Amino acid sequence: MSLEQAVLGFLSYSEFTGYDLKKMFDDSVRHFWGADRSQIYRTLAQLKQRGLADVEVIPQDGKPSKKVYHITEEGRAESRRWLASPLPPAEVRDASLVQIFFSGILDDNEILGLLESKAAHLRDRLTQYRRIRVVDESDHYVPSAREAFFWSLTLEHGIHATEASLAWLEQTIDRIRHGEAPSMPAGPSPTSS
Repeated sequence: MSLEQAVLGFLSYSEFTGYDLKKMFDDSVRHFWGADRSQIYRTLAQLKQRGLADVEVIPQDGKPSKKVYHITEEGRAESRRWLASPLPPAEVRDASLVQIFFSGILDDNEILGLLESKAAHLRDRLTQYRRIRVVDESDHYVPSAREAFFWSLTLEHGIHATEASLAWLEQTIDRIRHGEAPSMPAGPSPTSS
């Protein structure tokens, strides 16, 4: 997915300033698709350049003019095309798994320290997810009960995926603590020169 598609999705609900879009990202999809303000403004400029969004400049007394973006008909068609098209499977890239893969050269205490740190991070993430208030159509920025339902599904996914990763890590920690990891071979480690 590109940031363009997420911005078009929000613009299909309502018109927004870049500032308001950043707030929408933080309040709704940050748990699976974060974006900083500069990325959002760059994306809005690209969408305008491609004719998928337009901007209305509103002068303000004593302040810089406000730029309010809205989706064009071409933007709606592009958003709908993307939503209806099959996406390739997500590429899995997880630096912590690369670290675990090569951790055989570390002693058990070092590995356990890494794994426990990762588990603590996942517990914190789970706590954050569980604090996210489930939205409903009474929220001013949610267009309908149907939209609220689909938004909630993404939060459920985040919770389930994090719970599964945490369960695997906790099992792995137990296995290492109970001596399932073979002993380190005698002699120089692969990293010594």
